[in-house]
Amino acid sequence: MSTSNVGDRPSASNAVGTLRDVPIDWEALEDAFENNAPEVHSYLHLATGEVLRVVEGIADPKMLLRIASDGNYLRIDPVSSREQYRWMERFIPMVENAELRARLTQAIDGKGAFRRFKDVLMTYAEDRERWFAFRSERLRTFMEAWLSAHAIKPVERPQWPAAPGSGAEVEAGPPESTDEPSPKSQGAHASRRGRSADSLREQLKELGEALGPRDLETVVAFAEFLKARRAARSFAHHHEHMMQERATQAGPTSAKNDDERSS
Repeated sequence: MSTSNVGDRPSASNAVGTLRDVPIDWEALEDAFENNAPEVHSYLHLATGEVLRVVEGIADPKMLLRIASDGNYLRIDPVSSREQYRWMERFIPMVENAELRARLTQAIDGKGAFRRFKDVLMTYAEDRERWFAFRSERLRTFMEAWLSAHAIKPVERPQWPAAPGSGAEVEAGPPESTDEPSPKSQGAHASRRGRSADSLREQLKELGEALGPRDLETVVAFAEFLKARRAARSFAHHHEHMMQERATQAGPTSAKNDDERSS
């Protein structure tokens, strides 16, 4: 079982200064906190709330250095494997089915514990839902503590209106609140996302077992393409934002120089 070099508990000791409002992308942030693979580096953009994920071996090393030195990006500390393993240990005694408890206890013994744990739960729908809710609650606790430690106040992300003529219908209702989303709504959303992701992984596993070597090579190659494309799009977003900032900063200076030449 691998562990990350991040502490098992988030600390709020670094919370200094005034709070910064950041429109957090909760789904992307949860993915970043859960993924502690050593080759994956995730960063939160403090202006847009977007999460940039950089994968070593695919992304340009110079790009990684530029992002790491950019004050607009904050490195995300994922939850360690050791702590996520403890979550499984704490969940097992809560399971009422004695047979399932025994299977889960056996599943987390040795290498591959996380995968075997999920495989066992796939055939127990109710307990699987409880596990998703339990894990999402733990992740939310870590995310909130991390945001607090960096003096970040999560706010609602802006809702872009539907394009004219798109046929989208908007129902009348009470105005949306601009306050921070409630912990209950965040947990419910994270639980639904976790169910969907794990179900898709299980479906992908079943499909893989039915494919031959050549088809598997094609699937792996396409997956690598998607992985590289995601990294490239993240970099493109970062580059576009940097160019916009430079243009904004250069605007007043260019206007001043034009005035001087005209006079």
